[in-house]
Amino acid sequence: MINKGVALFTLVSFLLMACNGPSSSQTENDNQKSVETTTTVQDESQQEKDLKNETSKTIVDGEYRVDKEYWSFKPIGDANPKVVLLTFDDAPDKYSLKIAQTLKRLEVPAIFFVNGHFLENDENKGMLKEIHEMGFSIGNHTYSHVNLKQLTEKEQEREIVKLNNLVEGITGVRPKYFRAPFGSNTEHSKKVAEKEKMLVMNWTYGYDWEKEYQDKNALREIMLNSPYLGNGANLLMHDRKWTSEAIEDIVKGFQKNGYEILDPELIETPA
Repeated sequence: MINKGVALFTLVSFLLMACNGPSSSQTENDNQKSVETTTTVQDESQQEKDLKNETSKTIVDGEYRVDKEYWSFKPIGDANPKVVLLTFDDAPDKYSLKIAQTLKRLEVPAIFFVNGHFLENDENKGMLKEIHEMGFSIGNHTYSHVNLKQLTEKEQEREIVKLNNLVEGITGVRPKYFRAPFGSNTEHSKKVAEKEKMLVMNWTYGYDWEKEYQDKNALREIMLNSPYLGNGANLLMHDRKWTSEAIEDIVKGFQKNGYEILDPELIETPA
């Protein structure tokens, strides 16, 4: 049998608790959550504004902008849409200087994406400096040409920044373009590239590493007639013998077909 005094005390206590509502600690927590939610919304709104302002301040104006769907380049305004960009990876190994000399004679621009392990001797450092002094753009292709997805974030940063420091020491200019080996970017490598004020790019098409195109005639034909060819195409080639032998015919073929060779200096880049 329940004691009437105990029952009455329990009922009064329950009614008092109900009238008082939530505990003060719960109310404080709810208020804090409300403040945090409001602050987060305000912060996000301010971050969006800051990002827009920062973006407007940190882009070098150009006549072309990278299209990350096809890694091609779209004209800004009334720039000529019928262009192709020449790029050469794995420089400067055995054939980069010869390729650069051919392009210089033809008076067309290009980007040479370099690897740091090719710059560990004075001869190759001299080649890179000569390529730079001929007016060609230098890009970052990492120090060791490794798959960045297999590295820690610290190792990824070292691969990129160490090479930028080395290139700047040789040419006096830090690279403005970044291409990851195998096109294998990570979220962290993109952040490092952004911090280093480099434009991340992959490519639209390339063939000179495939066995059936390791011949100057076969390479010329596929580069000029690829099903992926279109306005603004970003053309990937390498420091290879057959590429060196084919490059003059490739350039002249594009020009004959009405394509202009895109000057990298006209591309919108971070600043």
